[in-house]
Amino acid sequence: MEKTDPFKIEREAHLVWLTLNRPEKRNAMGVAFFKGLGGYFDAFDRDPAVRVVIIKAAGKSFTAGTDLEELGALLGKDGADERDMMYKDIRELQQCINRVERCRKPVIAAVHSHCIGGGLDLISACDIRLATQDAVFSIRETRMGIIADLGTLQRLPSIIGQGWFRELALTGRDFTAPEALQMGLITRIVEDRQALYATAAELAAHIAACPPLAVQGTKDVLLHTRDHGVAAGLQYVAQKNAAALPSEDLLEAVAAFMEKRPPVFKGK
Repeated sequence: MEKTDPFKIEREAHLVWLTLNRPEKRNAMGVAFFKGLGGYFDAFDRDPAVRVVIIKAAGKSFTAGTDLEELGALLGKDGADERDMMYKDIRELQQCINRVERCRKPVIAAVHSHCIGGGLDLISACDIRLATQDAVFSIRETRMGIIADLGTLQRLPSIIGQGWFRELALTGRDFTAPEALQMGLITRIVEDRQALYATAAELAAHIAACPPLAVQGTKDVLLHTRDHGVAAGLQYVAQKNAAALPSEDLLEAVAAFMEKRPPVFKGK
């Protein structure tokens, strides 16, 4: 019997591991995936104990992408009313990925083996991406006669630049972890999954050790500036700091420096 929840959640202090846990289907992204993804990230966003989320995957692949067996019913609609409903269905799926990006807590993607199609939509919405040396990526929708519609076409150009992006989007070809590192999609390559998760956890610990409101505010300003430009971004960050400073965490950082001790940040 197939699991109803395609995720596994594990907590370690201020870190949450969200595992794609449908290995029998190579973690294909079906109806339950999209419904659960948005709900979990809404919960992470609201939970003050959560400071970083790492997405990893069980089984042989990170994800084979969208489950066409389940979501294929969205395709080939006849009639204006059905086409309108298809539009609404796609928009709902997009919102599930958007909630990963808009979660105030930083999200790290730890990718092994295949990250195909919808998998790129998912990791493009993350803040940091790491991969094993055997990882393979593809904007596979192009080769399937579909326009990628869950965020890759909108987010990936700002991550890797238009030159690389257009080659990958227009060919749909597979590309390797070394290529992904060269173009800036991932920031680190590691040998295997054990090293992958250790590296992700170490990076998450560095983030979690920083004042959480400063980290969350930084992510917010980064997204605002990307979407609205430099001038709007400068105005936005000035407003945020004027409203937030001085904070308890700032005073704690100064006190810890003066007293030569590690700071203890509370997100206040």
